[in-house]
Amino acid sequence: MMRIVVCVKAVPASTEVRMDPVTHTIVRDGGSAVVNPFDAAALEVALRIKEERAARGLDSRVSVLSMGIPATEELLRDCIARGADEALLLSDRAFAGADTLATSYALSCGLRELGGFDLIICGKMAVDGDTAQIGPMLAGLFDVLCITDVRDTLVSDTFLSSPGRIRARHGVDGGIETVEAPLPAVITVAKDIAQPRMPSIAGVLAARDAEVSVLGAAEVDADAARIGLSGSPTQVVRSFVPERVGEVELIEGTVAEQARRVAELIGEAGR
Repeated sequence: MMRIVVCVKAVPASTEVRMDPVTHTIVRDGGSAVVNPFDAAALEVALRIKEERAARGLDSRVSVLSMGIPATEELLRDCIARGADEALLLSDRAFAGADTLATSYALSCGLRELGGFDLIICGKMAVDGDTAQIGPMLAGLFDVLCITDVRDTLVSDTFLSSPGRIRARHGVDGGIETVEAPLPAVITVAKDIAQPRMPSIAGVLAARDAEVSVLGAAEVDADAARIGLSGSPTQVVRSFVPERVGEVELIEGTVAEQARRVAELIGEAGR
């Protein structure tokens, strides 16, 4: 049995978001949330690996793991409808306000609750935070190798026959590189690595009755000093929506006069 865990984050479905004035983090009320597009691609990669192994008569289990508000459970059910075998949601007020380090630690507790892993697949980044840190941090917490920005998974015979090694093409400065890593490992994938499938009717019916485990901090034995806002070494000091001015000035005169006025406007903008 190969254990594949996909980390999923709920992100706002709209660019119109509200910020908490105290924690300076996004207010997540679950009203219009979707699965982070990069994570949706990660799930599709996991399901394709599962199918390739199944074609050889080999078993795989795809688990989906998330941390968020209770409403995130519905998004995890959608992942089950698409083919995931199980889902675990970490939901507790104690997790609120976490930065990427505190989030990674909480997810590591959830991974242990799932019974470990052979391969963790994360989206390269989340569209609401754009840090691209969760995958590498999880790899660090478990002391395994991490391949970031994977554009294509080149599963080898050893990968398909047993938890051996994974080969992948990933983005680097100036091009694409092919690398290989022993399992267990973590990979983070680009959004265009795969087009997520639509859930089937049978999948939707199965997801409706599936049990999504929802556990709090105490239930996963998380250290209170390492989770949430108090366990986050980085803090958002200030957040704001930039003011946009729609004024237009028509510059007339000779070429020299126009040039002087443009220089003045550039100088004013820099102050």
